[in-house]
Amino acid sequence: MEMMQGASLLSRPADEFGNDSLVEEMWAAKALEHAEVHFNLLTSIHPSQLRLTPYDDQIYATFRQDFPDLKVGQLTDESLKSAAEKLKWRQFAEKFNKMDDYSYGTLMRADATKEFSPDNSIFVFRVQFLAIEIARNREGLNDAVYKQHKPPRKIPDEAGAQ
Repeated sequence: MEMMQGASLLSRPADEFGNDSLVEEMWAAKALEHAEVHFNLLTSIHPSQLRLTPYDDQIYATFRQDFPDLKVGQLTDESLKSAAEKLKWRQFAEKFNKMDDYSYGTLMRADATKEFSPDNSIFVFRVQFLAIEIARNREGLNDAVYKQHKPPRKIPDEAGAQ
């Protein structure tokens, strides 16, 4: 119930809050929760089979059209947030402004071969996260994390039960 109230509060216009530390904490908690859910998906389903949205094909095609040379395996704040890159990402994001939550803050792994940690996290907006993670899935860059963390296969016992 408390989480639903927090989500409702976070959907209100940002200018109502100013620099409210409670709102910042709620955003951080929501971003961390999203990161954990995403990592659980990555380690449960082979990344090549994972669909993050109904718009994955469009997001990926537009992303690779707008960012053909971006190496998504290892990213830094500088590679995503320089003045020139911010402008390119803002123009990219506006192409998806009809999507729910396209501009929400989201945590993303900087290095696709590693799990989430304070040292391996970058704060990005949702459609930026989606574009990069869809590219990582389709280009095989999330395979290492899947292989390293996937749950062990269940072996049937002698009676055939799992």
